[in-house]
Amino acid sequence: MTTPEMPCARPLRLDTTEPDFATRFAERLHWSAETDAEIEARVAQILADVRARGDAAVLEYTRRFDGVEAASVAELEIGPQALRAAFEAIPAAQRDALQQAAARIRRYHEAQLDACGRSWQYRDTDGTLLGQKVTPLDRVGLYVPGGKAAYPSSVLMNAIPAHVAGVPEIVMVVPTPRGERNPLVLAAAPVAGVHRAFAIGGAQAVAALAYGTATVPKVDKITGPGNAYVASAKKHVFGTVGIDMIAGPSEILVLADGTTPPDWVAMDLFSQAEHDELAQSILLCPDAAYLDAVQAAIDRLLPTMPRAAIIARSLNGRGALIRTRSMAEACELSNRIAPEHLEIASAEPQRWEPLLRHAGAIFLGAYTSESLGDYCAGPNHVLPTSGTARFSSPLGVYDFQKRSSLIAVSADGAQTLGRIASVLAHGEGLTAHARAAELRLHGAGHPDAAVSGGQRAGGAEGAQ
Repeated sequence: MTTPEMPCARPLRLDTTEPDFATRFAERLHWSAETDAEIEARVAQILADVRARGDAAVLEYTRRFDGVEAASVAELEIGPQALRAAFEAIPAAQRDALQQAAARIRRYHEAQLDACGRSWQYRDTDGTLLGQKVTPLDRVGLYVPGGKAAYPSSVLMNAIPAHVAGVPEIVMVVPTPRGERNPLVLAAAPVAGVHRAFAIGGAQAVAALAYGTATVPKVDKITGPGNAYVASAKKHVFGTVGIDMIAGPSEILVLADGTTPPDWVAMDLFSQAEHDELAQSILLCPDAAYLDAVQAAIDRLLPTMPRAAIIARSLNGRGALIRTRSMAEACELSNRIAPEHLEIASAEPQRWEPLLRHAGAIFLGAYTSESLGDYCAGPNHVLPTSGTARFSSPLGVYDFQKRSSLIAVSADGAQTLGRIASVLAHGEGLTAHARAAELRLHGAGHPDAAVSGGQRAGGAEGAQ
């Protein structure tokens, strides 16, 4: 018998052959990203206050929301020695796990840097040089949640790609309710390459990073997850600084062919449901008997979970076990969902992977649990949610870089490009644009018409 101490989880059962499937499926997927108007108004007030009063406002909100008393924001900075001491103080097993995870994450993002994060250039046959200059951001801010749970993995996943990208200053902020500093979060900071850290959180931390105060430096971009106040604050400061994304509740979608042990799949569904009540866990499978087996595993395993109540509310409110006509149809549904985490729990994952176009991360095969990606496989665990995988990507080295186009037109190139630009500029009614191109044409009257700026620059470079 179910008691308040033993919650029951019954994900919605659906079948794609049912006439009302599309409607019920859409209702289960629905999640409103609208932030409560009261939160929006409060966040706007906090941002304006920090922008106007700087450190004084940060101290006031830290005292009010986190219960931390400090005479100055400088007292809230966690220095390098304290971060290193935290690393030395944690158990050896945790130190080893942090270092091994960091090494794998770093290796993956170094490969990402080699693939897409370096400058390049080429020359046309007429000598015109074209290319792209890739440079790191000067300073980034990393928000690490510190409320209901601590996330050292978020430190690794946000700081390491920034470090690999070459960002010279990485500033971490983390709330410390009642002054409690999580040692594993602090220990992850020196391992990941964090340069400065502050024990502040909430919208006031986002404001401090976005606008700068006398103590907290202004950054160019803010990354990292947070609660509704943090998400709202990031949305408000976008444009003043860059942000990674506005993340919704965590999601997992499992495509199963019935060959993976049901207990494994049930626990994978739990792995996202335990985040919070709004997290979404969905299983798609063409085998109804297998769905029954997974439900039985859920019933048996749920009482063993410390966060059973949260898991049950998540699965009851947003979870689903869906019977599809085939694995191919399951892939089609997956593309409509565009999930954050997508597991292919199949004996032939490579058979189905080519059919999948939209997902934050794809986990191939029964042994590839989503949790391995969360912590230590190597790819980033900061992923697009709420269907945004249709048009956005995981956090990566490229998020901590900017690109500048390089153009050095030769004298010969100016003769071709100038005529093209002239025609198009006149067509747009922009005469100065046209004349600027025409003046570079041979015979246009310029004393150095035969020598392009690009060639002069090249000569100067050669003389250095």
